[in-house]
Amino acid sequence: MNLKTLLLSATLVALPFSALAQTTYSQRHDINARKANQQSRIHQGARSGQLTPHETAHLEHQEHGINREERGMRAQDNGHLTSQDRHTLARQQNTESRRVYNDKHNLRTDPGVPPAAR
Repeated sequence: MNLKTLLLSATLVALPFSALAQTTYSQRHDINARKANQQSRIHQGARSGQLTPHETAHLEHQEHGINREERGMRAQDNGHLTSQDRHTLARQQNTESRRVYNDKHNLRTDPGVPPAAR
């Protein structure tokens, strides 16, 4: 093997790893867009009475925990998220999304919201 082939091989092996260590604009935007969408769904459910005050507080608390964990992950990697971090956050956001759906579609409603608003 000559030196040129060896350097090319080393570059091709190292390139994917350096790309995985960075959080791109679109990945940050996707995480932020999902956060905004979740918040919108929670607020809509609270306004319409589909979510009780207890369910709303619980969902907000869970969202806060995910945001706190993301900040911690970014602090560990100089403001970036690793591939594993993004996977973990996506899994947590998926779980939270299912929780929002289930809470909005159960038979509990907020008695303080008039039926016309529902």
